[in-house]
Amino acid sequence: MCGIVAACANRPIADILLNGLQALEYRGYDSAGIALQTDKGLQRIRTPGKISALRQLWQANPIQGECGIAHTRWATHGVPNTANAHPHLSGSKIALVHNGIIENHAALRAELSAAGYQFESETDTEVMVHLIDQLEQQHGDLFSALKAACKRFEGAFAIAVTSSREPGTVVGARRGSPLVMGLGRDDAEHFLASDVHALLPETRRFIYLEEGDMVKIRASEYLLTDSEGTEVSRAIKISQIDAEAFDKGPYAHFMLKEIYEQPAAVAETLEGRVYAGQILANIFGVGADEMLARVENIHIIACGTSYYAGMVARYQIEELAGLPCTTEIASEYRYRKPVVPANTLFVTISQSGETLDTLSALRHAKQAGYLATMAICNVPESSLVRESELVLMTRAGPEIGVASTKAFTTQLAALQLLTLRLAAINGMPGKEYQDRVQELEQLPGLLASALELDSEIQQLAAEFADKQHALYLGRGDHFPIALEGALKLKEISYIHAEAYPAGELKHGPLALVDENMPVVAVAPNDSLLQKLVSNIAEVKARGGRMIVIADKDAVASLAADHGEVVQVETGGSLVAPIVLTIPMQLLAYHVALLKGTEIDQPRNLAKSVTVE
Repeated sequence: MCGIVAACANRPIADILLNGLQALEYRGYDSAGIALQTDKGLQRIRTPGKISALRQLWQANPIQGECGIAHTRWATHGVPNTANAHPHLSGSKIALVHNGIIENHAALRAELSAAGYQFESETDTEVMVHLIDQLEQQHGDLFSALKAACKRFEGAFAIAVTSSREPGTVVGARRGSPLVMGLGRDDAEHFLASDVHALLPETRRFIYLEEGDMVKIRASEYLLTDSEGTEVSRAIKISQIDAEAFDKGPYAHFMLKEIYEQPAAVAETLEGRVYAGQILANIFGVGADEMLARVENIHIIACGTSYYAGMVARYQIEELAGLPCTTEIASEYRYRKPVVPANTLFVTISQSGETLDTLSALRHAKQAGYLATMAICNVPESSLVRESELVLMTRAGPEIGVASTKAFTTQLAALQLLTLRLAAINGMPGKEYQDRVQELEQLPGLLASALELDSEIQQLAAEFADKQHALYLGRGDHFPIALEGALKLKEISYIHAEAYPAGELKHGPLALVDENMPVVAVAPNDSLLQKLVSNIAEVKARGGRMIVIADKDAVASLAADHGEVVQVETGGSLVAPIVLTIPMQLLAYHVALLKGTEIDQPRNLAKSVTVE
C-alpha cells in the first residue's frame, strides 16, 4: 500500500516520477502527488483520485526539475482529499512522502503546534515533515535532521525527504516499511522507491535498504548508513523481473492474465524441486532436512489469502505428516503470548514479503524459542525472506492484480512441497509418498484443464450479477478454499459473501438462505462428500440456488435437482484444493465484469499491506 518514488539526476525527472507512480498503481491508493526542486524553489502538485488526474494537472502546469519525490497514498489518517495527499510541505523549504503509520503523531503534533507550526492536514505524516524542518534548522543539514527525527518517530515508516536548503538532495529511511535504492545511468543518477517495479524502466541495479537504514542520494553519489548513522555497504542486486509481466497483453485485466498464468506459475514453483517421484533434499536451504527431522510441531502465520493457504496446509500436514499444526492470523498472533512447544517450526506466508503484521509476527517469534523460522514468499529480496532462516520462493512472478490468484495457488503448491517433505521424514509409506508426489507433478496440466471451464463459468456469473449476498460452503481442507472463493467475490464485485464449514449450515447461516442468495459448494471426491451432499439438500429444500464446483468423480453422488454442477478433473485429494480454486477465481472475475467494478484495483484495498 502507498508508493514512494524519488529521483536525483542530471536530467528532468517529472516523467520518471509520474511513470514510477503509474507502475505502483497496483498497490492500491486514493490520491497522488509530486514535489520537485525547481528554479522557483519547491513546487508541488497533488490530487485525490487516479494518477491520470495527477498527470493531467502536471500537463496543465508542467513543473520540471532534476530532484524530487512522488507518492501514491492509501488513506489511514484523514479522508482522501487534496489537503491529506502527499507530498506534505513544511513552509516552502521541505517536502516529505511517507508509507506507514506514526503512532505518536498526536504528541508530536501538540509539541510542534506549540512551537508555532501550522497544520493543514489530518495526517500523521505532516508531523514528520515539520519535525524534520525544525531539526534541520537546529542541526544544519538534512541528513542529520533525518537521523534525529527517526529517533523520535514511533511506528512503521519508509520516507523520502527533499529540502530546498540542500539542492539536488533526497534523504530516506525505513523502519518496518520497504525502501529500495536504484542506481541509474553511469552511476550519475540515483533513485528511491518503495518497490523496484517503479524503477525498472530506469535501472535494474538495486540496493535493498535493511531495517533501520538511512540513505542520502544525489545525482552522482549516495551515502548509506545504519540506524546509528554508521556508514554501511549493502550488496547491489540485479533485478531479473520481466518487463512483460507489467503488460496485460491480450487480456482485459491483469487479474484474468494472472489466472491464466497459473499453470506456468505452479510449474515454476515445482521446477528443480521435484524429480523422479521425490521432493529433492534441502530445497528450503542448506541443512534444512536435518532441521525438519527435528520438527515436532508447526505454527503457520499469515494474513488474508495467505492465511487461507496456511489453513489448507494445516489439514494436510496433520493428515499426511502426522505433526500438530496451528494456523493463525498474524495480526492476532503478534499481540498475544503463544505457547511454543519444543521443536516448533515457525512458518510465515506472504506474497510481498513486506506485510507488516506478518513481519512483526516473525520478529516476535524470534524471541519466543522456536526451532527455526521459514518463509514461503514470492519476492526474493523482501524483508521476510532476508529475516527468515529457511526460505522457499513461490516463483509466481509479479502479481499486479490486487486480488491474489497465482500467488495463492503457488503458495499452496509450495506448502505441499513442505508437507510431503515432512511426511517422508516422518515415515509415510513409499508407495503413498510417490503417488502424492506424482499428483504434484501433474498439477500444472490439471490447472490448464480447469481453465477450459471459463465459458461455462461465465454463463453462471449471471446468477450473481443482481444479487447482494452469497454463501460458500466447504468441508475439511476445502473449507479454506470456500473462504478464498468468498473473499475473491467480495473483493472485486463488492457482493457480500461469507463462507462456512458446510456442517455449520444448520447452526445459523441456513436462516439466510432463499432464492435471492446463491450458494456455492466445493465438492471434492473425498470421505466427507456424502455429508456435503446432505448440506446441499438442506439448501435446496429452502429454495436456495445451488452452484456446485465438483470433482468429476463426485458428480455421481449429486442428484439432478442439486443445482448447477461444474465438473472439474482434480487429479487427487492432495492437489484438489488448488484445482478447485480456479473455477471460483473465474466466477468472481466474470461477476465483477458484469457489475462493472474496478477489477484490478478494487476500492479501499491495497496490494501490499504495510500498515496495521
